[in-house]
Amino acid sequence: MAKKEKHTEKQEPEVLEATKELEQDTKLNNEMLKLEAEIQRLTTENTTLQEKVKLAQAELVNYRKRKDEETANTIKYANQDLIIDLLVVVDNLERTLENQNVSEEVKKYQDGVRMIYDNIMNTLKSFGVEVINRVGQVFDPKYEQALLTECVEDKDDDIVLEVLLKGYMLKGRVIRPASVIINQK
Repeated sequence: MAKKEKHTEKQEPEVLEATKELEQDTKLNNEMLKLEAEIQRLTTENTTLQEKVKLAQAELVNYRKRKDEETANTIKYANQDLIIDLLVVVDNLERTLENQNVSEEVKKYQDGVRMIYDNIMNTLKSFGVEVINRVGQVFDPKYEQALLTECVEDKDDDIVLEVLLKGYMLKGRVIRPASVIINQK
């Protein structure tokens, strides 16, 4: 029996040591599982954050494009208010030049006025101003405003018959629509 006790006593430390190793392995496995779960959570969070960063970068690029476009338009049409004010002067010069029943002395003044008018129109043209002249075309509210209607039988409806006040465009944008007479049967 003493032999058995010795053998059992000898085995007990080995079993205890194996049990301790097993407990340590279990703890390590549990810690490993926790770490793997944490790694998975951090990976998911990292992916989410990367997507948010990409979205923020795309929004920034779009914002810059919009701002650049707005700035370009502001620069492109910076003279618009000044040009609109000058168009009143141009209208008055045109009215002066329309009057043909004048004396020879007044015609000399009109020649000077015509030179001034031509200079102003050339300057406006150099800044991208164009006259809207759509006589004979179908009325388009983007370019004209109809002030009067007339009935001309040999013309179709909504045809621009006459321009009462010239319209103007600045670099493709209507800054003053033409005031016109259109055909209505």
